[in-house]
Amino acid sequence: MWTLLTSNAEFVLGSLETFVESMGFTGFFTAPDGWKSVAMIGVAFLLLYLAIKHKFEPLLLFTIAFGMLLTNLPGADMYHTELFAGGHVHWDSFVGTAGLLDYLYLGVKLGIYPCLIFVGVGAMTDFGPLIANPKSFLLGAAAQIGIFATFLGAFALGFAPNEAGSIGIIGGADGPTAIYLTSKLAPELLGPIAVAAYSYMALVPVIQPPIMRALTSKKERLIRMRTLRPVSKQERILFPIVIAVIIALLLPSAAPLIGCLMLGNLMKECGVVDRLSKTVQNELMNIVVIFLGLTVGATATADAFLNFRTLGILALGVVAFAMGSAGGILLAKLMNLFCKEENKINPLIGSAGVSAVPMAARVSQTVGQEEDPGNFLLMHAMGPNVAGVVGSAVAAGILLSFLG
Repeated sequence: MWTLLTSNAEFVLGSLETFVESMGFTGFFTAPDGWKSVAMIGVAFLLLYLAIKHKFEPLLLFTIAFGMLLTNLPGADMYHTELFAGGHVHWDSFVGTAGLLDYLYLGVKLGIYPCLIFVGVGAMTDFGPLIANPKSFLLGAAAQIGIFATFLGAFALGFAPNEAGSIGIIGGADGPTAIYLTSKLAPELLGPIAVAAYSYMALVPVIQPPIMRALTSKKERLIRMRTLRPVSKQERILFPIVIAVIIALLLPSAAPLIGCLMLGNLMKECGVVDRLSKTVQNELMNIVVIFLGLTVGATATADAFLNFRTLGILALGVVAFAMGSAGGILLAKLMNLFCKEENKINPLIGSAGVSAVPMAARVSQTVGQEEDPGNFLLMHAMGPNVAGVVGSAVAAGILLSFLG
């Protein structure tokens, strides 16, 4: 009897010990870098606070933050960096090792989620202001200068070319494009770059106005632009087809993003597939955003996030975004030198060339109305704004062609 009781007691104690060792709480104290997990959980809480309380890009920042929380909980084993080491998917190790977020991350790694989001973005985008004023294409292109200037700066500071390209794309203010390019060039930087891209997109109303005021005079901010001409249905239908063909032929590496963007827009404009258009704008978009945010957040492990490189990425991201905003403004000022008085461009709309749609256009409207409450720049600013979406995808294609 005594032997039986002793055996049962040892079994119970052993089971309790095993249970305690398997608890995530124990990992905070037994793991060599347990403090890093605590720090990353704190960062996840901060991002959740910003998304919920201050509504900073909540649709994606919320899910990114929660993915970051899940991946840094000791013992959860939902995401394993070793399965994607060296930029490759180690399929032979998936069975018996992979967690839920590992399987969902394949949609990022294989470039599926960003392209599906671009279908939804295209279906929600009105290219009418861009078609009515083709000069907006130039402003959208000029705003991409931040991408290439930051790429050169990051390379000069010691980042590898592929890493520098991924950092530079933050200047496009286009989260899906940043995720798509980074997943191809530097997947180990995906977490910091995604957080930086979406954080700065949310801070457009804070970052841009000082730059806009510094680079323009009061007289320039008071410029009233001519009303845009009406755009026919035929033009709206032909535009996505023509753009998809031209860019895909000139830059095949940009075809996945541009093709999906124009597919969604054609669904919207043709008027014969309303069910599909509504689906990609709502159900498909919402599902993909959840998966994309969770898996991108999962890549923000302590080792990948808590280092000086991350601080450098955040700093360079601000520079890229500021230079992109300035590039559009300065080109508008230059174009005015060759325009007649009645065709002058209000340089404030140039800052909307970064593809934070429609927030950047709204900022142009707000700053313009501070000087002249009767000046309505929103529709004019939407031209460079949607041109910036195309421009950032093209810039990503160029970087992928050279560095991929």
